[in-house]
Amino acid sequence: MYAPTRAHAERLAAEHGGAVHDTLDSLLDRRPLDLVIVGSPSGLHAEHGIAAAARGLHVLVEKPIDVTTARADALIEAAARADVTLGVIFQDRLKPDVQQVKALLDAGRLGRPILATAQVKWYRTPEYYRGSHWRGTQALDGGGALMNQAVHTIDLLLWLFGPVRRVFGRVATRLHPIEVEDTAVAVLEFASGALGTVEASTSAYPGYSRRLELTGSEGTVVLDGDRLAAVDLRAVEADAADAVMRRLEPSAGAGKAGRFGATATVSASSPIVADASAHQRVLEDFIRAVTTKRAPCCDGRDGRHSVAVIEAIYGSSRTNQSIDLM
Repeated sequence: MYAPTRAHAERLAAEHGGAVHDTLDSLLDRRPLDLVIVGSPSGLHAEHGIAAAARGLHVLVEKPIDVTTARADALIEAAARADVTLGVIFQDRLKPDVQQVKALLDAGRLGRPILATAQVKWYRTPEYYRGSHWRGTQALDGGGALMNQAVHTIDLLLWLFGPVRRVFGRVATRLHPIEVEDTAVAVLEFASGALGTVEASTSAYPGYSRRLELTGSEGTVVLDGDRLAAVDLRAVEADAADAVMRRLEPSAGAGKAGRFGATATVSASSPIVADASAHQRVLEDFIRAVTTKRAPCCDGRDGRHSVAVIEAIYGSSRTNQSIDLM
């Protein structure tokens, strides 16, 4: 846990039973210590993760794994060389309704992938950027609405619909005085032949719930604000769809109606994590992965994929050309 001054750190340590360290080296040299969670600014994830792996510590890193694929590769290689477990925190994978969608797709209920639509039309106040030394900067944030916010959704697209072959994108800074984008759109071509679109922003006042629609040859599923809002399958699968929807209760804090009936979540307008239960599942999964010597729910190589797609969107925007990933 980071604190701005040593006095703050000592107060936090006393409250939670922790210890205070002034440097990264002193923290990593502490024993006993088995694993670290890296929650520093995104552009430092690989540097800090590599330092931990070099000491034989398992590494669970916040999203994104880092802000470039080159740095991600360096961290992945360091973890492999040290024979330690590397995981990336993409907690949305472990949310109950997302897991239901994954199960439907893995069972082939959606049929052949055709179309994916992702909207992350969020809003961040000027203070969100002004009050931080790293958010909105190229060096430490690596990007804006895509790399910081929509990276979760791009990870889900890849996890649910498979790898992306080609992208074409445009990014822009339209509202906030920051170095990186607050508005982005992209077209994705998946390896399966499916097409996809992504809209991402921190400029869409007042902020709306994330929406993810996945269409296959046998129907469509919709996630709205992390809730499974629709399972529309062909008649042969109607009973299965009804069974799924009956099992789903409205999620706590799923959202509230906006002015025109749209739903909004805390994430849509604030960086505050209102429900940490999915993060808890990530931690529990990672500990099990370490103790049983298996891969965590999102390992380093898996966590690299979303960075590669976002990196390609940035490249496409700069060159006004599509970018091939495969």
